[in-house]
Amino acid sequence: NEFGLTGTKKACGTGDCGSCTVLLNDKAIRSCTFLTCMADGKEVTTIEGLESADGTLHPMQRAFMEAGAVQCGHCTPGMVLTGVALLKENPNPTLEEVKLAFSGNLCRCTGYKKINEAVLLAAKKMQE
Repeated sequence: NEFGLTGTKKACGTGDCGSCTVLLNDKAIRSCTFLTCMADGKEVTTIEGLESADGTLHPMQRAFMEAGAVQCGHCTPGMVLTGVALLKENPNPTLEEVKLAFSGNLCRCTGYKKINEAVLLAAKKMQE
């Protein structure tokens, strides 16, 4: 809040829901169970860090919008960052690999179908 980075959400506080996901050196981590001192010298990216300097959204953010994968928005930042981390590790995942990557992210509004579609759409667009 002090830095105006309000996208990362605190929810369960135990690392079970994924709402607090951020990227640490491009790997998805749960910020609620991660000690700040352990991030010293590492790159931390929040949802706000995905947007480019000119305001262009990251392909994953655009795909979430295009696929209609956003409902209430509480879990969305963690979902988007999990998707970004997945595609950095595996740029062409299968549907099953996407489902596995999101197994630790909870959403109460969707059935995950559109979230899965968004990640696969982002993967396709990033390869074009």
